[in-house]
Amino acid sequence: MPTPMSPLDAWLHSHQSTRALCMTFGLVARFAHGPAPALHDLRDRAAARWARHDRLRMGPGPRCWVPGPPFDPVHHVTATAAGTRPGSLEEHTAQLLARPFGPPRPPWQLHLLPAPGDGFALLLRAHHALLDGRSLLTLVQELLDGPPARRTASPAPARRRGTGLKDVLPAGRPLPFHGPVDSRRAVAWSRVTAGELAAARDALPSGRASANAVFLAATAGALRGAGAAGRLPFLPGVCAMVPVDVRVNDDAALGNHYATVRVPLPVRNDPRRRLAAVDRFTRGTALHERARAQARAVAGMAGRPGPLTEALGRYVDSSLYSSLLCSSLADREGPRALGPAALTGLSLLPALSPGHPLVVSMVRDATGAATLAVVSDHAHRALAGRLSALLHEEIRALGP
Repeated sequence: MPTPMSPLDAWLHSHQSTRALCMTFGLVARFAHGPAPALHDLRDRAAARWARHDRLRMGPGPRCWVPGPPFDPVHHVTATAAGTRPGSLEEHTAQLLARPFGPPRPPWQLHLLPAPGDGFALLLRAHHALLDGRSLLTLVQELLDGPPARRTASPAPARRRGTGLKDVLPAGRPLPFHGPVDSRRAVAWSRVTAGELAAARDALPSGRASANAVFLAATAGALRGAGAAGRLPFLPGVCAMVPVDVRVNDDAALGNHYATVRVPLPVRNDPRRRLAAVDRFTRGTALHERARAQARAVAGMAGRPGPLTEALGRYVDSSLYSSLLCSSLADREGPRALGPAALTGLSLLPALSPGHPLVVSMVRDATGAATLAVVSDHAHRALAGRLSALLHEEIRALGP
């Protein structure tokens, strides 16, 4: 029986169905120190561990999800043999991110890809209307061998609050890279060691900053260093749209269960001043309080599509609402492996949104290290590579 899409699902689905923007996104898991699995073994593993998820059988209908055929690992799990396609792992991944899903199958796939040296990678990609970043991480955790992932409760807000006027007013300004999004994708990522990230978190005399605050402050510095922060003093400043998980208790449900919070990104000279400002804004339960308020507001729009809702959606997509998406995940359990091969890193590759041809992400793993990633359209591929390097430099600059 068809299930109505949530307002968030419907909004994400409309980006591709009505605005012709590919909404494929993904999570890359990289492995080393062991051979890649045989394709039939990977398919058997996926069927054994994922077939129970009804969400993975859903396909989109008119503002609803329609149950599809039984779980089919042959269709959903594929492989690219080493040497059959030129280019790096980043290039292979970018090509797959630019490939939209269409009917009739549920919009997700798992790809086994070659990687430099003796390594390999898995790319789990999906239409963003079907799954969110936490869902991708949950599925990868279930697929791999290792300790069962602990589900920790999200911090409960101290009080209920509504969405105030400041949560709706313009908070961003057009930046040099804003504009139409083309049909191709570029990917760049860099690895931050546990020592580098720990040193950056300890940079403030007022107390240890969160890893997310370090990531956001480094993004502000990288934009400034790349000359991409803009110079329009009569408009608001640079502002990040930050997805926040709104699942409660140990809920690991698949789907889209997040809301976004806008975080000002101070584009000033001193890295520690940037970090202090972001840390003050994001400390404690502040982000979760704002996210839950927004989730309640969005849920209240259910069943009320119309011109006003569509206009609000276009505004939320605009550069005046936010400057860029900054998404982060944490895989706190480890070590993980796929057979004898050890997991060495995870990269979240968010979908682009209308008018925003560039996004950044960070995924932390159980070792305390993290992978920074930048996704852009083809026209901004040079900026993606530059920002990936600058993000790493900004985090190192916070250390001693």
